[in-house]
Amino acid sequence: MNEETQQPADDEALYVISIASQLSGMHPQTLRQYDRMGLVSPGRASGRGRRYSLRDIASLRNIQRLVGEGINLAGIKRIIELETAVASMAIEVAKLRTEVDALIEANPPKGLVRRAKSEIIIYPTE
Repeated sequence: MNEETQQPADDEALYVISIASQLSGMHPQTLRQYDRMGLVSPGRASGRGRRYSLRDIASLRNIQRLVGEGINLAGIKRIIELETAVASMAIEVAKLRTEVDALIEANPPKGLVRRAKSEIIIYPTE
């Protein structure tokens, strides 16, 4: 829970499958299938029941949108994998840029022109 706003965190697994089904507009069996395929991986309660987070529900809606655009489930899984990889690489590049900038600041090369800082946008995944 976010103590300042008293709202659950996006990745906090709160919703049972029936509620997640209603929120995503999908049949519970579809949610189970997507879990088995690894498209969405909800948390588990102590009794092994699925618990979905707001992030999981957003992912389900995104999957539903992609299916509506005619992409099959194998293609959607690959898209999710690639988006996750791109987001990870963007984070790594941002860290490396920070390190390089700090090194250049500490040891300015004489003939090197410093690049202009650019804004880095990182989109959340899953």
